[in-house]
Amino acid sequence: MHSTHHEPAPDKKPRVMILATGGTIAGAADSSIQAGYTSGRVSIDAMIGAVPGLAGIARVHGEQVANVGSQDMTFAIMIDLANRINAILGADEVDGVVVTHGTDTMEETAHFLNLTVKSKKPVVLTGAMRPATAVSADGPLNLYNAVAVAADSDAAGRGTLVVMNDRIHGAHSLTKTNTTSVETFISPINGLIGTVNYGKTEYFRKPFRKHTDKSDFSLEGVTSLPRVDILYACADMPADLIDCSVEKGAKGIVIAGDGNGNMNAATIKRAAQAAKKGIFIVRSSRVPTGKVGRNVEIDDDRMRFIASDELNPAKARILLMMALLKKRSLEEVQQLFYDY
Repeated sequence: MHSTHHEPAPDKKPRVMILATGGTIAGAADSSIQAGYTSGRVSIDAMIGAVPGLAGIARVHGEQVANVGSQDMTFAIMIDLANRINAILGADEVDGVVVTHGTDTMEETAHFLNLTVKSKKPVVLTGAMRPATAVSADGPLNLYNAVAVAADSDAAGRGTLVVMNDRIHGAHSLTKTNTTSVETFISPINGLIGTVNYGKTEYFRKPFRKHTDKSDFSLEGVTSLPRVDILYACADMPADLIDCSVEKGAKGIVIAGDGNGNMNAATIKRAAQAAKKGIFIVRSSRVPTGKVGRNVEIDDDRMRFIASDELNPAKARILLMMALLKKRSLEEVQQLFYDY
């Protein structure tokens, strides 16, 4: 007996563009059981070819935007990527975009795109923890699932997403938590957006913060971003690190504070002096989960500091860089940390 279920006609399938930037998903090693490998050795066409079921879920095209391990991701590449995505989605060329990316700085690029992509259509980052040559490489299924999410109209309006290990994360909350495990990404504060199992999607929530088409940020005319440094707080940290950053031209400094965004008394004093001169000082935390509250243990009003709220140091840095593209008061910048 023949089934009456029909696949959609090939030209009716959603159109998905895969923009490749390199990373472990395109990595190759000399053997299938070694930890060391070289990122970005496999082309986007070869990656697409390694996932046989893709044509069944979408009309897929690939384009190589960059080919770097994500430890070498630059803001120049991020700006190019965001502009390319805005051009593709603005011209209505595709229904969704997948970006293949290394996992080391994936949370930063996802956050950047969440602030700068001007479309409700799905933008999905994916990657791999094991190179393409490994036994049990995780890249092909991650790519398949990412394309399924990008092709799904129900994913629209949820901001930039990251699909790895059968999970759908929002850009705002996710962070990498393990150096080598395939289960490296978690979203500790706001939880998962959903799950995707062999292309079958399920959504639990939408992001709570502003993003993409509701974002106030624009890359029009932007070719570079203001310098913002991150300083890691620790016991008896030298306060002159603040001076080093300021001397090198930092317009803002994010403190990866201990606990609730803390730092020692000497550094607080030096940071407050820098803040008085107009350097934006944001207190984030080196602790993996939790918010950094304003005026909790440090008098932010008196010191002229900004509390990062839910953003970890890497994401706080990107939000501050975007904020500093135009003149904003301290109060306005603090509000951005509550809104995004």
